[in-house]
Amino acid sequence: MKPALPPVPFTPGASAANRAHRAGAKFLAPLGLPVDLPPDWQASALRKLDELCQQNRALPLYLDSCVRCGACADKCQFFLGTGDPKNMPVARAGLLRDVYRRHRTMGGRIVGALGGGEALTEQKLEEWYVYFHQCSECRRCAVFCPQGIDTAEITRAAREIMGSIGVATKYVTEVLKKVHEVGNNMGIPEAAWRDSCEFLEEEMKEETGIDIRIPVNGEGAEVLLVPPSADLFANPDTMIGYAKLFHAAGVSWTTSTYAGEAGNFGLFLNHEQLKLVNRRIVDAARRLGVRRIVMGECGHAWRAAQAFMDTLNGPLDFLDPPRPEHICEFAVRMMEERRIEVDPAANDGRKVTYHDPCNLARAGGLVEEPRQILRAVVRDFREMAADTTRGRTFCCGAGGGMLADELMDVRMKGAKPRMAAFQASGADHVATPCAICKAQFAAAFQYYKIDAQVVGVMDLLGRAIVIRN
Repeated sequence: MKPALPPVPFTPGASAANRAHRAGAKFLAPLGLPVDLPPDWQASALRKLDELCQQNRALPLYLDSCVRCGACADKCQFFLGTGDPKNMPVARAGLLRDVYRRHRTMGGRIVGALGGGEALTEQKLEEWYVYFHQCSECRRCAVFCPQGIDTAEITRAAREIMGSIGVATKYVTEVLKKVHEVGNNMGIPEAAWRDSCEFLEEEMKEETGIDIRIPVNGEGAEVLLVPPSADLFANPDTMIGYAKLFHAAGVSWTTSTYAGEAGNFGLFLNHEQLKLVNRRIVDAARRLGVRRIVMGECGHAWRAAQAFMDTLNGPLDFLDPPRPEHICEFAVRMMEERRIEVDPAANDGRKVTYHDPCNLARAGGLVEEPRQILRAVVRDFREMAADTTRGRTFCCGAGGGMLADELMDVRMKGAKPRMAAFQASGADHVATPCAICKAQFAAAFQYYKIDAQVVGVMDLLGRAIVIRN
C-alpha cells in the first residue's frame, strides 16, 4: 500500500499571503496597459465590467444565476488544498458578483449595499487580485454546477477588468512581452532556437544513425508544428518525439521562430492579447505556405487554438482541413493509416498512468487520442480513478498563469488531490501532453516525496517509434 500523503499545514487566511508579483511599467506599457492606477480607476473598472457584460452574454447570466448552493465547493483543488473558504469557486466568483450586484442591478443602484452588493473599494480590489490569481481556470467546478455556471469565465472577466486599470501579474505580462518581442514565451532568440534544434538533431543521429531533422522556418511544408517553447529546452524528449513522428510518417514539417509558442497567455489577461498572440500562428502559417497547423503538447494552447483561432483570426480556409490539429490527433491518424510502426517493448519497465490536462479534456474534447497512443506504446498502462479523469480531472494546480515561483505554496496545496490520485494508480510514470503540467508534476513529486517521473505522450511515442531509413 502506498504511504499516505503528508498533511499540508494550513493557517486560516494563509492563502491571502500567496500573492502573485505585480507587473510594473516595464511589462504593462508594451501591452498597452496603464502603468499606474488611474485616478478614476473605479469608474474605469466598472466601465470595463459593463463592456464585458455586453460582449459576453453568458457573463451576466453566470453572475445572476448562482444560488450559492455550494455544489462546487469541494470540487476545487485550491479549496481542498488550502482550506481557505474564499478559494471555494462560489466565494471567489462572489467577489465579482458582489460588485456586479451593487453597480449593475436595479436593487443595487437604488438601495446600495442593502441590495446585496458591495462597492469596488481598494480592499475589494486587493481581494480580487489575490483570489482571482489563485484560480487556474480549470473549469472543474463548472462540471458539477447545477446551474451550469462557468466560473473560469468569471475569473477571466475579473482579470481583464484588473488589467484595464494596470493591475496584472508580472509572470503573465512578462511572458506576453517576450512573445511579441521574440516569438515565444521563454524569450529564445532565433539563433538559439536553431542551435537547439541542431543539437537535438545530433542527439537523434547518435541514437539512431539516421538524419532526423527539426526544420526551422521552412517554406512549403505540409505541417507547421507549434510547440510550447519549453519543449525545446525543458522537455527535449518531447521535441525529439515530434521529430521522430514526422520523420517516420514521411510528412514534411517545420517550426517557426515567429510563432514558436503554442501557449497563449492572453487567455489569462484579456481578449486583445488572446487575439494578438493567436494571430502570430495564423500569420506564420500563411507566410510559410503550410497546409496544416499542428499544436504541440500544451493544454491551454489547445483551448486557445481549437476554440478561438477561427473566430479570432479566421477564416482558416487555406488549411486542409480548415482547423488546427493536435499532435495527438495527428499521431493517431498516422497510426491508423499505418504510416508509423511502434514497438511498446521500448517502454518496458515503466508503469504509466495518464493525466488529462484540463484544457485538453474538459475544454478541448481531446480525451481518447492520448490514451489510444499510450495503449499502443506502453504495455503497462493504467488509469487513475474514474472520478478524477476525463471531464472530471483535477487540475495539476499550476494552470491559468499560476506557474510562478511566488505561488509555489498554493500550487503545491492545489496539487494534493492530483498527487493522491496518482499514488492510488500505483504508477511510477505519469504521461501528460502539457508543458505546464509537466513542470508542476515534477515540482509536486519532489514536494510530496513521491519517487516518480513525468513525461510527455510524445516522449513515450518517440521511444517506441520504429525508425527506418
